[in-house]
Amino acid sequence: MNNVDRIMDLTPVQRDILTALINIHRVEGRAVKGEEIAELIDRNPGTIRNQMQSLKALNLVEGVPGPKGGYRATGAAFEALNIEATGDVVTVPVIRNGVVVEGTTASEIVFNKVMHSQQCDGVVRIIGNIREFNVGDCIEVGPTPVNKLYIRGKVTGRDDTMSRLIFHIEEMISVPKVAVKGIARRAVHIPPGASLQEASRILVHNGVFEALVDDSSPGLVTLADITRAVADGRTNQEAREIMNRGFLTIDSEEPIYEAIKMLGRTGASQLVVTEQGAMWGIVSPGDLVKTLTPA
Repeated sequence: MNNVDRIMDLTPVQRDILTALINIHRVEGRAVKGEEIAELIDRNPGTIRNQMQSLKALNLVEGVPGPKGGYRATGAAFEALNIEATGDVVTVPVIRNGVVVEGTTASEIVFNKVMHSQQCDGVVRIIGNIREFNVGDCIEVGPTPVNKLYIRGKVTGRDDTMSRLIFHIEEMISVPKVAVKGIARRAVHIPPGASLQEASRILVHNGVFEALVDDSSPGLVTLADITRAVADGRTNQEAREIMNRGFLTIDSEEPIYEAIKMLGRTGASQLVVTEQGAMWGIVSPGDLVKTLTPA
């Protein structure tokens, strides 16, 4: 059986199971239990067990015995889904009404009436809980892994059986293939011993919501951090005492669609941009929106 034949044999549910299995394994690095897959794609555990028998017969999955056992995808599964065995997790972020839907990815997008962009509709297959979406929801999907498309639209229908959303496309953008440094803002810096009043004054004066704190172990402080500290009565603290050392970073040469993926996957409010190991910039969802929105 060649790859094309195997792809034709797979049902939508089997493709969702394989994709979920591969993604969980890549993140966790272990065998995956059927219950985990059932929860992720919102299916009955019994359905997953039955489908796993069929996938085993096709040599697409193998069982791993023992207390920490479960299932693991074979090399043939990667071929069947046409993805690289050593690549990144296959994730296309989905945003519902402005909020990233955790544990959900778009696995397939089909466009209808593409010759009339003002009437363009689409169908997106969802891996995750399809019931989290309702008619009228605003959704954003992307960037897609190949064409780097970013799509905004409104849900007009839902097919629970096939895990599909029908939506009217309001905007479709191809993410520019430019480096993050092309849109990042030069970071504002705050001394580690700065008072909260001084730190807030620096942020307001520069018209920004966040700044880097130049301590021996650098951190990031935001206006929200300062507001929380003041509300808690911690007005005598210094910037180094409220800063966050666990911020996310991205290299300045990375393409901006990698920044979109990071922010979509983590829900972070900003990324610190580094160049040759030095932290010099900030990029936020707002910066990315400006890049994606036509002037």
